Amino acid sequence: MTIRNSGKAGLARMFLCGVATAAFAIPMAAQAQEQDESAIEDDIATGNAIIVTATKREATLQEIPVAVSVTTSETLQREEIRDLKDLQTVVPSLRVTQLQSSANTNFIIRGFGNGANNAGIEPSVGVFIDGVYRSRSASQISDLPNVSRIEVLRGPQSTLFGKNASAGIISLVTSEPSFTPEGSAEISYGKYNAQVVRGYITGPLSDSFAGSIAAGYARRDGYNRDAGSGTRTNERDRWFVRGQLLFDNGDDFTARVIADYDSLNENCCGVVNLQPSSFTQALQAIGGEVNAPADAFANTVYNNFPSTNDVQNGGVSAQFDLDVSDVLTLTSITAYRETAGDFGQDVDFTSADLLQRFNEQKLKTFTQEFRISADWDRVTALAGMFYFDESVREDQRVAYGEDFRPFANVLTTSLLGQTLTQAEGTLGALAGDPTQFIGTFFAPGIVESGFFTLDNKALSLFAQVDFEVTDGLTLTLGGNYTMDDKTGATNYQSTGVFSNLDLVVLGNRAIVAQGTPGAIAVGVCLQLPGVCAGSAATPAELAAVIDGTSIYGAQGAAAYPLIAAGAQAQVQAFADANDTNPNVNSLLIAQALQNFPRFVNIPNAIESGKTSDNDFSWTARLAYDISPDLNVYVSYATGFKASSFALSRDSRPAPGDAAALAAAGLLFNNQTFGSRFAGPEESEVIEIGLKGNWGDYSMNLTGFRQDIDGFQSNVFTGTGFFLANAGKQRTYGVEFEGLANPVDPLTLNLAVTWLDPSYVSFPLSPFGNISGTKPAGIPEWTVVLGGQWAQPLGNGDTVLLRSTYAFESNTQIVDGLPGFLDPTLPDGGQAQAIAAAAPFTRQVDELSASITYVFEDAGAELSIWGRNLLNDRYLLSLFDSPAQPGSISGYPNQPRTWGATVRIGF
Repeated sequence: MTIRNSGKAGLARMFLCGVATAAFAIPMAAQAQEQDESAIEDDIATGNAIIVTATKREATLQEIPVAVSVTTSETLQREEIRDLKDLQTVVPSLRVTQLQSSANTNFIIRGFGNGANNAGIEPSVGVFIDGVYRSRSASQISDLPNVSRIEVLRGPQSTLFGKNASAGIISLVTSEPSFTPEGSAEISYGKYNAQVVRGYITGPLSDSFAGSIAAGYARRDGYNRDAGSGTRTNERDRWFVRGQLLFDNGDDFTARVIADYDSLNENCCGVVNLQPSSFTQALQAIGGEVNAPADAFANTVYNNFPSTNDVQNGGVSAQFDLDVSDVLTLTSITAYRETAGDFGQDVDFTSADLLQRFNEQKLKTFTQEFRISADWDRVTALAGMFYFDESVREDQRVAYGEDFRPFANVLTTSLLGQTLTQAEGTLGALAGDPTQFIGTFFAPGIVESGFFTLDNKALSLFAQVDFEVTDGLTLTLGGNYTMDDKTGATNYQSTGVFSNLDLVVLGNRAIVAQGTPGAIAVGVCLQLPGVCAGSAATPAELAAVIDGTSIYGAQGAAAYPLIAAGAQAQVQAFADANDTNPNVNSLLIAQALQNFPRFVNIPNAIESGKTSDNDFSWTARLAYDISPDLNVYVSYATGFKASSFALSRDSRPAPGDAAALAAAGLLFNNQTFGSRFAGPEESEVIEIGLKGNWGDYSMNLTGFRQDIDGFQSNVFTGTGFFLANAGKQRTYGVEFEGLANPVDPLTLNLAVTWLDPSYVSFPLSPFGNISGTKPAGIPEWTVVLGGQWAQPLGNGDTVLLRSTYAFESNTQIVDGLPGFLDPTLPDGGQAQAIAAAAPFTRQVDELSASITYVFEDAGAELSIWGRNLLNDRYLLSLFDSPAQPGSISGYPNQPRTWGATVRIGF
């Protein structure tokens, strides 16, 4: 299981060397062009010169020829955006979902993104905080401390940001320590007893050193009442502390050291039942409860114990910048981070004690970036390297609860016509001992457990040069060569007795046992017609043949063994041909309860557990200043994401390895197959953009076609996740962002995204070939409309009225539900699985608003705010209900919230 792709290596090295040479061969004595300070001050005064670092150098939002959205610190405050999950309400091309646990946050840009539900899967959207890469969502979810701005870069960004930026980048930039003493404090209270306390202070420590410290605490009662456990879920309970030290003596060298630690311990996330099944009725027969589908948005869920989401996250980083000359700057960013998570969940999402899942996760990540940047008269350039070293360990265990055996008893009585104890005896007899399984099926306790590890090392070499060909016309060329090696190992096993029975083999024996006597009786009647009183020999007539007392005497007794052998052979042949047919083998219906089959660990004699990926990504862009107020650009860029491992109980050998594994003696009874990993995904985008800035009015318009080849899809099947490459996904899109200040008190903003996605090729989805279809979960239209009225008062104070409306057009939520697949149907149940998901759609209409009174002299402000004021309710996602085939569950969104905030600055 080793992937190698080195065909582009030689070309990549030549390209990088050429770009770097072109960038730095210009004489060092060239002088950098000075900026027009007064022009920049004028732009800032009108709010049109937001500084961004999307290309790892400072430029205004107007100047930079990249599709990027910037959310300022003021917007974060006015919109009460507390973490990255809330950011989607102001950035239309971004979607953020939090499912299963507090640490499972998935970022999607232009409809592309994944990675939240498995520690072995890195996101397609990279998250950077102060230039430091955060590889997993568990390390990205802290409350936002003293953020200066958040930049969302849309489309592949691998040229400058390396691996795992195939769909885009989210970059958070926090405020540096100041040599002017200042600080702020914030207290907030809101619905569901929401409380936020935050503080920030900064100032000089000496003439050359400045420091800052930020800390915060946030808690909120859950907005869902858990009627099963008597608790509340979707709560918030987290805190953080972050310290910075800045060295700047006004000379050529600066250093910035950041240390942070954050913690959360929350009960999350509420699941509701959307469609019950006969298995749900069996659950209710033992006293278990789920909500009625009509009450999906009644803020009531059912679990038999509250979930655990205990995440500790911390790290330290150091950035050093050295101005070697007037035109050259060296930068180094070194970081080390650790994340530890402890999770527990009632994974059947009912009040019955059926299934419990626990896992502990540990990540250790070291990153190092070196780069050199230059700024000459007509050329700006940078080159560098990025090194990534991470280890992941995940310990998992799943247990049957006290109610699973009674639940199974109801099901076996219904499905097999026997109580569970009777079924244990019947299956034991078929396996050779009627007593061997008594009391063992679905017994409370651990049913499977073990651990998974992943070691990942990656190195990227990158360079980019911007050359002003003529006044106003700039050509950009950049490239990145990335090498990524992963080694995965598992030590996991199932001890579930029932899950590891081969119901095909036992069913074969049952068919033979049931069919042989009748076949013999028929055979006796056919070959010894004088014996039978009817159409088949009665037991008395058969006995007379066997002991020679029938009318055939000794002749009949001698013929019986031959008749019996022939009849048994016929029955065996019939059984062999039909033991996988549920219409003949009645035991197969019980496979729905075989959720924990044996596990084939890696590495083994056939599967190495290693991947090795090499890729060259590049960018070519041409930008032209039509006028000082209007510029246009066209670009082509590629992106790369390395192979991902299914680092969980869902890791199963590929069907193509079945023969080799069987020959090596590595397969078990009732062996299941799936996927170990998904290969690399490669993306490309063709983009044309127009940016205008006319003082009180500005706009950005982008049109694009973006492809991701080998898109890594991770779909929940009801018993686990299925990781696979999705072939190719393509999206055509148009994005518009505009800002207007028609009169002094009023500022208006409008952002619109139109997307037209399709699966160009996805033949191996969990529910069949869906090539040519439209991916679910991606709205065609997304609109964000906002406005702020800043009314000055006669006493110098100001009243701010602000409102934002976020809209997403109606879209199907998921492509299909694999639990509805049926191998007995001609198409394997593909149409049925897709049809089951079709009724569930989502449209978003969220309105937020705030009114703020700014006390100018006191440096304070009071805000009253509300989010989702229309109480718009919709489903974030849906899936096959665990342990309830045919049932559907889903995650509802957050209801209306409101509160008040007091901020003081000094």
